[in-house]
Amino acid sequence: MGLFSKDIKSMEDLFVHGLQDIYYAEKQITKALPKMIEQATNRDLSANFRAHLEETEKQIERLEKVFAKLGKTPSGTHCPAIDGLIEEADQTAGEVDDKAVLDAALVAAAQAVEHYEICRYGTLIAWAEELGHDEVVRFLTTNLNEEKAADTKLNTVALRKGVNRKAVA
Repeated sequence: MGLFSKDIKSMEDLFVHGLQDIYYAEKQITKALPKMIEQATNRDLSANFRAHLEETEKQIERLEKVFAKLGKTPSGTHCPAIDGLIEEADQTAGEVDDKAVLDAALVAAAQAVEHYEICRYGTLIAWAEELGHDEVVRFLTTNLNEEKAADTKLNTVALRKGVNRKAVA
């Protein structure tokens, strides 16, 4: 984005910018997840993070296919939102002394990221449909469905697999 010029001149430009935003976000998430895997002490939580890391790499591949279908080179644009969510997770994790409480904090941080991604993908799907980019809707919808499933799995780890209960004990 230029300081004196406006680079987004059309809905198409806004759509591509949104794709660049989520592409950057997914790349940042692949950098953050290994540290979260290492910090997690709950076996189900670390397994969940490992599985989601693999899933995120596949989501990046799908986004690259979206860019290709649009005739664009895959690229990211700085996303302060994802950077802030990751930074907040790191800061909070650094302040938590108890490992069980840390697991609960990691779940919360991961869910904040999932909710951001769910929002982004939902918007991108709506824009793609409106712009007539039917050929990319399927890729974006697959990513959205995986993000929703990841959020559900995190709920399960927190509530049914005992992360929250252990943090309170």
